[in-house]
Amino acid sequence: MAKQMTEMLKGTLEGVVLALLREQPAYGYEITARLREHGFADIVEGTVYALLIRIEQRGLVDVERVPSEKGPPRKVYALNTDGQAVLDEFWSTWGFLSDRIEALRTDTPPEHA
Repeated sequence: MAKQMTEMLKGTLEGVVLALLREQPAYGYEITARLREHGFADIVEGTVYALLIRIEQRGLVDVERVPSEKGPPRKVYALNTDGQAVLDEFWSTWGFLSDRIEALRTDTPPEHA
């Protein structure tokens, strides 16, 4: 089941991270910690950092460099309006897919067929 979970999570992790950033701006390690608090214990920091680079390049977040007590400044990511639009689309798609998957699982027609 772990391999299947990993593959499914790859397709949804961007939406999950955007949802976390909607709640509150954060830097990479904070995002990883918040993912773990929400039960995504197997996600490694490298995966999160690679995703943050992609969503920054796509213009879905605003980035602020904040001084750090240790080392270089931290990049704090905040969801912007483009990111919110992508998140809204993610939730819409998630609702559509989850309705149909649940209908298949329970062998009942979907409500919004």
